[in-house]
Amino acid sequence: MLRYQAFVLIIVPLFLVPTNAIRSVPETPSTIELHGSNNVEYIEAPEYRNGPQCGGSVIHVAMTLDFNYLRGSVAAIHSILKHTSCPENLYFHFIASGSKSPKPEDLTRIIKTIFPSLGFMVYSFDDSLVTHLISNSIREALDDPLNYARTYLADILDPSVTRVIYLDSDIIVVDDIQKLWSVSLSGSTAIGAPVYCHANFTKYFTDRFWSDPGLSSVFAGKKPCYFNTGVMVMDLVKWREEDFRGRIEKWMEVQKEERIYELGSLPPFLLVFGGDVAGIDHRWNQHGLGGNNRVHSCRSLHPGPISLLHWSGKGKPWARLDAGDPCPVDELWSPYDLYKHSKQQLR
Repeated sequence: MLRYQAFVLIIVPLFLVPTNAIRSVPETPSTIELHGSNNVEYIEAPEYRNGPQCGGSVIHVAMTLDFNYLRGSVAAIHSILKHTSCPENLYFHFIASGSKSPKPEDLTRIIKTIFPSLGFMVYSFDDSLVTHLISNSIREALDDPLNYARTYLADILDPSVTRVIYLDSDIIVVDDIQKLWSVSLSGSTAIGAPVYCHANFTKYFTDRFWSDPGLSSVFAGKKPCYFNTGVMVMDLVKWREEDFRGRIEKWMEVQKEERIYELGSLPPFLLVFGGDVAGIDHRWNQHGLGGNNRVHSCRSLHPGPISLLHWSGKGKPWARLDAGDPCPVDELWSPYDLYKHSKQQLR
């Protein structure tokens, strides 16, 4: 209990709806029951409106949509809307597999019903773009083609979208996302993310990679640092002009032949962008809250201010809460859960 109270003392100052945003909550939240190949029951989200100070600038946010992670995606969207000062300025781009059920059109209906006022589009991702490039990794979930969709955002989104925030589905935002949108991507880099130079960068690649100068020289003259691809600000103009999709795909082809890493979609990003990432404050990715690859592994929060919590790792908060064996940090996720059968009721 003392441990959890310590978490609350850190987080609560950020769990405030901006006073310049208008929030409309129905007295009796409606329940959604959507039937088909999957049964989905969610509470309709409160309606969030712009305050009088908001202009017309659009903030673009991209996420993937997968039925297994839908509950996390819904909570993430809810948290973003709750904490931003201009919720109507947000536009969401959801990428869904065109080969899985529910189909993109069904997911469109689900999101529209939960968030009636949300501006968004669901795009169908062609798994065949990347299936032939994927190598087996240490965890089966990492091999899903949809994990690689972030590589193709510059092709999927309309050319008029020049910048986007990419977020994983297992995050909660507890600050105004406009602050993340406004970060500067200086120099030639196409992405910004929190970077962690204290991490052992060598462990993300095999001995085969480091022993071959023809491969490891990609980092020559650079100081590569680890970054998590679940939270990125992406300059799509630079991405398109410099063909970063093609560069990532080339490293995936090398991986098929040489086996130079074990961790799915992350290492190709490290190979292309390591040492060339615009650093963003660490408060925007408190990652690792899902623990490691053990079935139940709890992590503590790092000290300092927090704007985004990220349950990267094997453990997901909704699964641990439903099992009645949550980690302390999972209680920070539950207020944003809109699933009908959750123990947490919408306030």
